Amino acid sequence: MQERSTRVGENAASQTASVSEVKKIQLLVIDLDGTTVGMSNQFQPAVKETLQAARSKGVKVAIATGRMYRSALRFHEELGLTLPLMVYQGALIKDPATGTVHRHLTIPKDYAMRLLDDLEQPELQDLIAIHCYIDDHLYIREMTSESQEYAARSNIEIIPVGDLRQVLAQEPTKILALSQQSAMIDHLLSSLRQRYTPAELYFTKSVATFFEATHPLVNKGTAVRYLAEEVLGLQAANVMAIGDNFNDLEMIEYAGVGVAMGNAPDDVKAVAHWVAPDVEQDGAAVAIAQFIL
Repeated sequence: MQERSTRVGENAASQTASVSEVKKIQLLVIDLDGTTVGMSNQFQPAVKETLQAARSKGVKVAIATGRMYRSALRFHEELGLTLPLMVYQGALIKDPATGTVHRHLTIPKDYAMRLLDDLEQPELQDLIAIHCYIDDHLYIREMTSESQEYAARSNIEIIPVGDLRQVLAQEPTKILALSQQSAMIDHLLSSLRQRYTPAELYFTKSVATFFEATHPLVNKGTAVRYLAEEVLGLQAANVMAIGDNFNDLEMIEYAGVGVAMGNAPDDVKAVAHWVAPDVEQDGAAVAIAQFIL
């Protein structure tokens, strides 16, 4: 693996040469929020232009996001992408053009029930909102301001049901806990990693205030590997991935060219080949220009 940098744009030209001279990028995988989509909740013109320029050079582009399928679909359609869409941290890989589901890994019901017990402890009742995703629908206990904000940004409807256990006839694709207190999310992540092994559940953070749980085989790295190797017949060396948070870590590690955003946590930057400027500075466009254009 090439030597990695954790400083924004450090020796950009030399890094581009050292990383890409032995790798022909044929697949570009992008995260959405915090990477190609900032506060505006849409692609900035510079980012969209460089993504289309990469496609015009023959590079295939795909999205890997923690968002729901129905929330991510508009971004896929805006770019006119043709590859399967990787959503829910890669738990669902679905081709919008054909409706073909390449992968859908759900949380086993017994683990979902246990996790709800853990998240519904009395001391947590007023501190977190719990989201349960089943069949691309979002179920919640009750409406909160955090859930309302989430629904507005995601442009989705949410379904309050009271006791979430009543919707677990189907296994959930993902369970998410939201809190305005990032320290609470860190506490949940730490404590639940002590109660469950990596073979039981996969835990991550997509932003500082989101704790996310999925099937143990789910992460963006395994999803990108599947798309690259099983669907496209490529190798990791042919892949470039850009992300900004802990849920992007595995795909950044997998890719031959892994890029972290300038707004990423230090631990994510540490595994990247290169660190781009922040999302609000069109960092993804800078990275695409450096390594592809």
